[in-house]
Amino acid sequence: MNFELNEDQQAIAEMAGNLFADYCSDERLREADLTGEPYMDGLWTLCVETGLHALAIPEEQDGSGLGMTDLMVVLEAQGRALAQVPLWRHQLAATALAHFGGEALVPWVTQAAGAQALLTLSLDGLGSTQGIELQAQRDGEGWRLRGRIAALPLAEQSQAALLLADVDGEARLILLDLSLAGVRTIPGVMTHGEAIADLHLDGVALASTAVLPAAALAWLEPRAIAALAALQLGVSAEQIRRTVEYVTERRQFERSIGSFQAVQMAMADAHVALEALRSTLWQLCYRLDAGLPAPTEALSTAYLACEAGHLVGHKAQHVHGGIGVDLTYPIHRFLYWSRALSSALGGSAANLERLGDCLSANDKLGWKYDLEENQAL
Repeated sequence: MNFELNEDQQAIAEMAGNLFADYCSDERLREADLTGEPYMDGLWTLCVETGLHALAIPEEQDGSGLGMTDLMVVLEAQGRALAQVPLWRHQLAATALAHFGGEALVPWVTQAAGAQALLTLSLDGLGSTQGIELQAQRDGEGWRLRGRIAALPLAEQSQAALLLADVDGEARLILLDLSLAGVRTIPGVMTHGEAIADLHLDGVALASTAVLPAAALAWLEPRAIAALAALQLGVSAEQIRRTVEYVTERRQFERSIGSFQAVQMAMADAHVALEALRSTLWQLCYRLDAGLPAPTEALSTAYLACEAGHLVGHKAQHVHGGIGVDLTYPIHRFLYWSRALSSALGGSAANLERLGDCLSANDKLGWKYDLEENQAL
């Protein structure tokens, strides 16, 4: 069995890696910190020019029609460079609309593919202790939205958002045009610099077509987890690389501190966590691309992404010593990113609890076999 990327995927990974690495130097990241820009507009323009913003959008709507493995290698490169661009939310929101939105929502997909509209999304209600705070109530042929969405990424920069709402007691995805009357935003900034805003909705009117079928959420959630985990993989991999470089050069007692057993064990633990995340993420992307169900694989990946982000970030900061908390030194940015990604994934405890609930009702650990069709389900 061949576990390597194919030639096209290798080319995409190399192109994305070079693009992000060239643009996101430590000096440019420092400048971005000072300007407070919501995302890197110049880099986003390059992503549009190279088609990275529409890799997963179907070809019928002017995208590239590629799979999660292709998107994964791009997001890993983005994470390594800490590239502040809205790649995954934009195209996964558009792709969900393409698959489940119907003809009325197709214009949003084509606008997203052409970068004429920026889309965002939030699934935070699935893992929040407060649950889903947005309520959709029937209003004639349409709906009325009331409630709140906390910390929606790029809410004030996007034209539309795919959000979770309670629809007749069921969690459903709804498309919200952010320019509609009744949408109020309270802006803020995440620790890693991404612009966010709380949305407050007071009776916002929606057409009936704005509510997606229930299958859309089951399709989108594992792909959102894979995207966030791919970013976490890139952030953690570069964090380890920089830390190994630092402990090799840093000397104490006339020795490289990388020769100390405690430092070696810390970095070994970090590497094990990284490779565990990589293995589960690749399996998840394979199953999604093969059209196989992956509920437990997604939750396992989310848990390991949170755990790896925490462990790698902690070990890297620890062995850097005092310089690790110096904001003029770049390693702190990776810690900020890993914490933000873990938060977006819902945290280790919440994902482990959901995974336990799922496995308690499935004695095959997520693997079932259809004897009649002779294939794994």
